[in-house]
Amino acid sequence: MEVPLRRHGAASIIAADMTTPRSRAAAPAAAPTTRSVSPAPAVSGSAPGNGFSYSRGVFEELVDRALAHARKLGATDAGAEASEGCGLSVSVRKGELETVERNRDKSLGVTVYIGHRRGNASTSDFSTRAIEQTVQAAYDIARFTAEDPVAGLPDEADVAAPGTHRDLDLFHPWSITSEDAARIALECEEAALRTHKRITNSEGASVSAQQSHFFSAHTRGFRGGYASSRHSLSVAPIASMPGRNAEMQRDAWYTSMRSAEALSSPAAVGRYAAERALSRLGSRKIPTTECPVLFESPLAAGLLGAFTQAVSGGALYRKSTFLLDSMGQRVFPEHIHIDEDPFIARGKGSSPFDEEGVRVSPRKVVDAGEVQGYFLSSYSARKLGMQTTGNAGGSHNLVLTSRLTRPEDDLDAMLKKLGTGLFVIELMGQGVNYVTGDYSRGASGFWVENGEIAFPVHEITIASNMKDMLQGIEAVGADAYNYGAKTVGSILVNRMKVAGS
Repeated sequence: MEVPLRRHGAASIIAADMTTPRSRAAAPAAAPTTRSVSPAPAVSGSAPGNGFSYSRGVFEELVDRALAHARKLGATDAGAEASEGCGLSVSVRKGELETVERNRDKSLGVTVYIGHRRGNASTSDFSTRAIEQTVQAAYDIARFTAEDPVAGLPDEADVAAPGTHRDLDLFHPWSITSEDAARIALECEEAALRTHKRITNSEGASVSAQQSHFFSAHTRGFRGGYASSRHSLSVAPIASMPGRNAEMQRDAWYTSMRSAEALSSPAAVGRYAAERALSRLGSRKIPTTECPVLFESPLAAGLLGAFTQAVSGGALYRKSTFLLDSMGQRVFPEHIHIDEDPFIARGKGSSPFDEEGVRVSPRKVVDAGEVQGYFLSSYSARKLGMQTTGNAGGSHNLVLTSRLTRPEDDLDAMLKKLGTGLFVIELMGQGVNYVTGDYSRGASGFWVENGEIAFPVHEITIASNMKDMLQGIEAVGADAYNYGAKTVGSILVNRMKVAGS
């Protein structure tokens, strides 16, 4: 059978998008396309010009009105948040426009405490009557809710004081029309279809431009808010062999940034997605075996995510994690470090404070393989008898590194370190048991022999235990990739079970 992609070149194809530009997020090798993006006006000013219907000042008035009414009703403590989001999503398929969706939503959420009893309510109606009814609803819920001795707003000493909130350059509105968005999506899909004659179909391409802003305050002294944006471009081409009922392989790629100007070019995204699909043609099953496994960097971020969930407050106080009581314990090899930095400019996990208004700061979560910090909100910290870590709402920008990694440890070098084993580029299912750590997921990728890709594989399952996998990390690549709020290179695990034919 004809296979359009040279197998020995597959590593270069897969690696083509693993460079690390200034924002720590990966982009295809081609230079990003420059967009025409409107400047970001201050949210505290009037709404016109930034796409929002409400200004920061209006939000402050709404929140203050809600808090005042909560106090009038007799609430011990209260918090409120006003928010608004808007955006455009356009999708195309096979050269035709499929959908155009514009979204605009708003909300006012209220939390009321009567002692240690808590009630929550929300509304999308910003009228005075609706706000008072919403506060009353939250108050009534709190009246009939059971006491929870650790429920409450964060301690005042933990709150991010006004004037300390950093501007992290998170808001870059994209003033794009639906026509221009469709043109970009069509250009991306066309680039994929032009890559090779074996790219015969497409699941479509899409462009999304989203932005939001909020203001939050509570009776423990917090007042703050900010605007943010997130824009993306994606495509999913299908490659096929000739003949009826012939093999077909699908893959996809995307680019997502705070600023549209930083998005990779439509041509680069489309071409790279097509090359990934082409590289999977000729996939076969392999016999059941045990071997080392190399996780492509976007998938390696999932291993970092599994660790994060396992040491998060909810799992810890419920005792539903395989890393219970792991503080100070070595759960990774000594060469592994994990850092959290909420202050990265334009970072996808950046924030000047957490969702409770608690101050945040850079910290080392794992040092030389040892756990140095959990991910705790005020509530989970009190349940555990600890201090909040400023992680209400989740982790901030996490970076996993190895002191053994060299600058030249690109994907080709990592394949050499793998030697003979499995290189995984896609995982299926949610097969992680966080109580026991058991890990079992469907996978596809490439079989590697003597550091060279031999052939693509599919319909296999990889299995191990997360404790063994984390301890078994032998190497981390320099091909660092940013996946949401997590940045990590490809990860080589020393041994896993591979169930095949």
